[in-house]
Amino acid sequence: MEKQMTPGQLKKWFDSEEFEQQYHTDAPLGAWPDANGTHFALWAPTAQEVRLNLYPDGGSSQELRRVAMRRGERGLWLHDEYSSLSGVYYDYDVTVDGHTRRTQDPYARACGVNGLRGMVVDLAGTDPEGWAQDVAPARPAEDVIYEIHVKDFTWDPHSGVPEKLRGKFAALTLTDTTLDDKGDHPTCLSHAKCLGATHIQLMPVYDYGSVDEAGDPDAFNWGYDPVNYNVPEGSYATDPYHGEVRIREMKEAVMALHRCGFRVIMDVVYNHTYQLESCLFKAAPWYYYRQKEDGSASNGSGCGSEIASERSMCARYILDSILYWAEEYHIDGFRFDLMGMLDVPLMNRIQHELDKRFGKDEKLLYGEPWAGGECRPRAGVELAHKGNMKKLDPAIGAFCDNTRDAVKGSVMDERSTGFVNGGGLWADSLANCVRGWSGQYGDFAAPSQTITYLSSHDDWTLWDKLVCTMDPGRDFAGRDERVVQANKLAFAILAGCQGHLFTLSGEEFGRTKLGVKNTYNAPVTLNRMDWQRSYDNRDLAEYYRGLIALRKQQPGLRDKSTAAAGRIRAIRQWDSRAAAILLDNDEGSLYPELLLAYNVSQQAVEVNLPEGDWDVLANGESSLLWQKPETISGKAQIAPMATLILGKVKQ
Repeated sequence: MEKQMTPGQLKKWFDSEEFEQQYHTDAPLGAWPDANGTHFALWAPTAQEVRLNLYPDGGSSQELRRVAMRRGERGLWLHDEYSSLSGVYYDYDVTVDGHTRRTQDPYARACGVNGLRGMVVDLAGTDPEGWAQDVAPARPAEDVIYEIHVKDFTWDPHSGVPEKLRGKFAALTLTDTTLDDKGDHPTCLSHAKCLGATHIQLMPVYDYGSVDEAGDPDAFNWGYDPVNYNVPEGSYATDPYHGEVRIREMKEAVMALHRCGFRVIMDVVYNHTYQLESCLFKAAPWYYYRQKEDGSASNGSGCGSEIASERSMCARYILDSILYWAEEYHIDGFRFDLMGMLDVPLMNRIQHELDKRFGKDEKLLYGEPWAGGECRPRAGVELAHKGNMKKLDPAIGAFCDNTRDAVKGSVMDERSTGFVNGGGLWADSLANCVRGWSGQYGDFAAPSQTITYLSSHDDWTLWDKLVCTMDPGRDFAGRDERVVQANKLAFAILAGCQGHLFTLSGEEFGRTKLGVKNTYNAPVTLNRMDWQRSYDNRDLAEYYRGLIALRKQQPGLRDKSTAAAGRIRAIRQWDSRAAAILLDNDEGSLYPELLLAYNVSQQAVEVNLPEGDWDVLANGESSLLWQKPETISGKAQIAPMATLILGKVKQ
């Protein structure tokens, strides 16, 4: 770039066809050693000069040496060394319009403490023993996604995890932990396995900026503040100083999860960066970010910045990153934070590339179909928000806030109520929940796109929301039996809804954060999984377990096809107290029809059953009746604040 431009002028230039034709490249980027030496490549199209700095460590030491990089074609800056620099740390000085910024490499695959410097790494040398043979379990007939945070899931002193491993990747290699290490009550991954989870969704495990990796080991953050997109977070490693350690330990965790029978989903945040002046900004000022008309930063994320995913080199960066995690770390799926900020063509391209490399629908993709504010993409660009779900590949899913809010009330208002906590039960809305809000009944093309859930890490936990709306004393830590019944009923409704089943870890035993809505930077003591509580409320977890097992058995409850909505045979309403759905369950199954009935009132409701004999599979007391069912006909009673799930006996 010959002349200096204002941010507003840069916006127009970066969006132009001229820039695209002149600077787009598919050449390798980053730093990599091979048999011929070590190669460095940085895309910095507006730079006048780039220098490579080499260091003996990732901390504060002085440079070993500095090297002027040569300008290549299409915005590339290149340097080759004729020896292996594996284990050497590096960063760049990028000069644009006379202003020099020091930055880490956006394509760094390893880094030192706090991600300030990249590290040249021979990735094959980070593979744990058995990594070449590591494969994920086969994709199950039904997905049960269980969301965890590496630190809060394993930090509790009662978890059975050794103290030195708590909050670390290494804790996820332990698959047989028990409460206080007594061997009786399962915790952590052994608990998730008993529950019936099939997928573990890891909250951000890339390198993020809000926790000092060299500081307090109990410091906590959810991690939605990315710094190095292609490097694991150092605070989860037993050694954050040596770049290869975090890589090896994350691979060991993934391998252990696979061996335990889980597929692994990674939470990714490509919609914004921790700071506007990130490595992306320093390498190519403003290119990777959307701007307002005056050139200032757009803030569709609500976090200070907004990634311009529609620009080709930004799209390439995101796609390269996804493919890298899938290939190098054997990740089985991706949850996109604020997916509604990314563009539809990019999301479809990601799905296509993953299908091409790994097999059709082998990798599960889904995200949040909303943004954190007003987005400003280039004119004509369609974003992957809720209203555009039918323009996305049918395999790309999104969180269904319709069902979430219908069951328990809006997340925007703690006093808002839903089916189970005072809002009344309405058959038409319930039927749409069962259909996964798909086809002509909602935004989703099919239940294959529906992530059906009650709570996630955001907003109140399910338990806390129910306490807010049902317990005037707001005793979050206690046990109110009315809240327990509402919790059971909420999950019973969810278990009958089409889509991919998703649950926040601990929801199944009444996880509480004492009424705090968003705990992204709250102490780990508030965020931790309370494994003693999992024992105290084990009846609630057992209720979840039985419904999950029942759902896996019944085709009518897990149909993800476009024909799923047509399974509903009849809908019945008893004013606002109760409703029932008659569902086709396949002729080849044990029960050709299912009846899902729910009573949200404080009085029992008597219902007339369709003709024939019916097995009681679950009710408000037990979700395991299907193991030895009682057969009834004619009439049935639904207990107060309870469910009744019946299967029609074949004639």
